[in-house]
Amino acid sequence: MAHGKVSEIIPASSEVVFDLLHDYTRRLEWDTLLQAAYLDDGFIAAGKGVTAVCVGRRSLGSLTLKTVYVSFDRPTLAAVKMVNTPFLFMSWAASIQHEDISEHQSRIIYQFQFTTNPPALQFILDPVLKRIFTWETRKRLRALRDFFIRTNDC
Repeated sequence: MAHGKVSEIIPASSEVVFDLLHDYTRRLEWDTLLQAAYLDDGFIAAGKGVTAVCVGRRSLGSLTLKTVYVSFDRPTLAAVKMVNTPFLFMSWAASIQHEDISEHQSRIIYQFQFTTNPPALQFILDPVLKRIFTWETRKRLRALRDFFIRTNDC
């Protein structure tokens, strides 16, 4: 099983960052990894038990993950686990923690873990996909930071 952790300082409070991050109507305004993101199964707002679909950019194979929120404690923590079985993944989960540093600054900590498929190729796939996913996560958290800087939406 591969796992990783990426964090970023965001120029906005945890509450504001948490709300934007889990607002799927606005997700593509900042998220560099995705070409589509939406809540599924009739849900209109993120929360525990809610399912969401995220479709990766075409350059990343348009990988589609359907996840369910297993934790949703606004504005400090949300966690999801994959409920579909896309190509290359047997399991995938992530948690996003938020902590205030000051009134207008917070830290976001994104932790992930996954198991690749097929098991016989995990020794090759796990380190390669971990490196790609860590790089993409760092890129998207910087894009989230830059979104707040650009829009001054603190």
